[in-house]
Amino acid sequence: MRAVLIVLLLVLVIAAALAGYGGTLYKTPSSNTSPVSMMVEKGQSSRTIAQNLADQNLVSNKWVFLLAWKAGAGGKSLKAGEYEIAPHASMKDVIDQIVSGRVVQRQVTVPEGKTSFEVLAIVNNAQDLSGELIDIPPEGTLLPDTYNFTKDETKADVIARMSAAMEKVKASLWDGRDPNLPFTTWEEAVTLASIVEKETGVASERKRIAGVFINRLRQGMPLQSDPTVIYALTAGKPKNDGQGPLGRRLLSKDLDTASPYNTYRNAGLPPGPIANPGRDALDAVLHPESNSYLYFVADGTGGHVFAGSLAEHNRNVQDWRKIRNSQESGKN
Repeated sequence: MRAVLIVLLLVLVIAAALAGYGGTLYKTPSSNTSPVSMMVEKGQSSRTIAQNLADQNLVSNKWVFLLAWKAGAGGKSLKAGEYEIAPHASMKDVIDQIVSGRVVQRQVTVPEGKTSFEVLAIVNNAQDLSGELIDIPPEGTLLPDTYNFTKDETKADVIARMSAAMEKVKASLWDGRDPNLPFTTWEEAVTLASIVEKETGVASERKRIAGVFINRLRQGMPLQSDPTVIYALTAGKPKNDGQGPLGRRLLSKDLDTASPYNTYRNAGLPPGPIANPGRDALDAVLHPESNSYLYFVADGTGGHVFAGSLAEHNRNVQDWRKIRNSQESGKN
C-alpha cells in the first residue's frame, strides 16, 4: 500500500511538473521578431495545423498546442484562412487568433459614381483575388463602398457582395421615401441618384441638386445633365487619360448626340442609371431638398451656384466662364 502511494505521489508530482511546463510554454512569447504569415487550409486536421505552427516556430510544442486548444477552446474549431501571427505571440495568442478566425483582411474600394465597367476594372486589378470578371453587371446594381476580402475569395464573390449590399440599401431606404416624388420605381430612383452622384462631389449639395432635378421632372423640363451626355458618348467606358471621361472637354455639339441617355434632347429620366450611386446619393433623391431652383452651374471651387430663373442662371454661367478662363490661363 505504501509503495502504491509513493507511485501515485510520483505520478502527481510528474503531472504537476508537466502541467507547469506546459503552462509555461502556453504563455511564453515566441522568439519570432517579425510577423509570420501562415495558412490554415479548409479540411486540414488539427495535428497538421499544429505541426505547421511548430515548423514555423510559431508554437514551441505541437502537443502542448493541441492539449491547450482542446482544454481551453471549449470545443471551438480552428478556422481556415490566412493568418498573420504577430511578433512574440504566445501559444495562447495563436490559439485565440485561429479559434476566433481573425484572418488577414484585404480591401478593395469602389468610389461612388463609378460605372460598372470601371468597377470591374477596379476589382480585376485587386491583388489576391482569384478569377477574372468579364460580364459587366447592369449599371446601378453595385453599391460603392470599401469591401474586405480574404485571400481565398474570388472577384465574383466581391461583385456578388456589392450587388447584395445594394439590395440591402434598397430594403432600408425605399419604403421610407418622401411622398409624391415624380418617379415610382426603385430603378428610376437609382437612375436619378446616379445623375446626382456624377453632378457633384460635394456631399452637402446632393439633396439640393436632387431638388433641382425633382423640380425639373415635375415641370416636364429636360434635366440637361452633362454627365448623361458623356454616358451617351462613352457607354460607361471612359477613356480616363487625364482629361476627363471623354479625353477632352464636353463640346456644344455633343449636346445634340442622338441617344435616349441624352437629357438635353429628351425630357424625363434616361432609360437607366449612368453609374453606380452611393447610399447618400440614393437618400438624397428619396428625400430631396425642397427648393425653387431650376438651374445650377459650377462655381470654380468644386461646388455650384443655384438659380431659380433662366436670367439669373445665364449670369451665373457668364461668371463661371470667366473663372474657367482665368483658371486655364493660369495653367499656361
